[in-house]
Amino acid sequence: MKAFIALETGRVFSGRLFGAPLETGGEVVFHTGMTGYQEILTDPSYAGQVVVFTAAHIGNYGIHRGDHESAAIHPAAVIVRDFCRRNFHRRSEYSLDQVLRQARIPALAEVDTRALTAYLREHGNCRGYIGMGDPLRLVEKARSLEPIGAVDWVSRVTARRMTPFPGDPGTDSPCQVAVLDCGVKKSILGRLVAEGCAVRVFPASTGARELLAGPTEGVFLSNGPGDPAALPHLVGTVRELLAAGIPLFGICLGHQLLARALGAETVRLPFGHHGANHPVQNLATGRVEITSQNHNYTVPAESLNPAVATITHRSLNDDSIEGLATVGGGAYSVQFHPEAAPGPSDSLYLFRRFLEMMRARRSENTLQEMDEHAATG
Repeated sequence: MKAFIALETGRVFSGRLFGAPLETGGEVVFHTGMTGYQEILTDPSYAGQVVVFTAAHIGNYGIHRGDHESAAIHPAAVIVRDFCRRNFHRRSEYSLDQVLRQARIPALAEVDTRALTAYLREHGNCRGYIGMGDPLRLVEKARSLEPIGAVDWVSRVTARRMTPFPGDPGTDSPCQVAVLDCGVKKSILGRLVAEGCAVRVFPASTGARELLAGPTEGVFLSNGPGDPAALPHLVGTVRELLAAGIPLFGICLGHQLLARALGAETVRLPFGHHGANHPVQNLATGRVEITSQNHNYTVPAESLNPAVATITHRSLNDDSIEGLATVGGGAYSVQFHPEAAPGPSDSLYLFRRFLEMMRARRSENTLQEMDEHAATG
């Protein structure tokens, strides 16, 4: 069936509908990765967005059991150039069309995604609406959508209760990590376990006192959807965690929340960073890391107090901040996704750094306990 993606600016692109035969809309963004559509569709950070894939062929390797980043499909809709209806991978269990239909997510194929991407680069991300019939009606539908920053998307994707994440840390004394779930990816949790952590996942509404209770030795601030400026309650929680001196590690939205808790601002990028091929420089080593990214907001360098935090990573595409660390080293964060799902694994060392921080603090506490015991004799 012929359908359209109508942008709030009045620009309309035509295509053919597949997936669920429904109308819907959201913020239109483009993703430049060549593979990984299954992980992207199940990444909670894409909640409420219409994802345009710049790779020409989508769907050719199907959907694989175990490769989901969460239990649901999160984008509002999908746009592709060439949808491949046949699957050519031995692990494929479902087609992309089947999964989208089951999740009631519409998609549009045969769209000139090169022209659409170029338009978004020139005019910035904007709201769009997919549907059939009169394009002018669809443009008005796009204009009537709530801006993505006006919706608390985190509350829609976070865990409903505290849940231990399964897996063997491979050690008798794993570091105990509490994850503040703003829309965390399964691959991040799996990487924490692989590095030697026992992981408990908490809803985003959890307060600092509960996160710190029990065996917690470090807190991870997860990725997630939406505008960090619209989440003052989470910023307040991070401030309390900073005051407690617990090791903190944040990724993507977690990076932005940490920055705001340190007094910095966040601003919207013109068209965001979405892809598995973004070069970032580690300022301490000079090394360039190819990274996976998915964010629409950034931390302006001039808003960060150098007496409080230092910049650790920079984007080589637009010089935006891609990492920071507190002065004294108790907390750090990166804007990109070092877990590499999908994408390169250049930055996995960041997880090991978190483990080293927690073990160092454990050793300090042990020495302090020994000194106190000796003093009381």
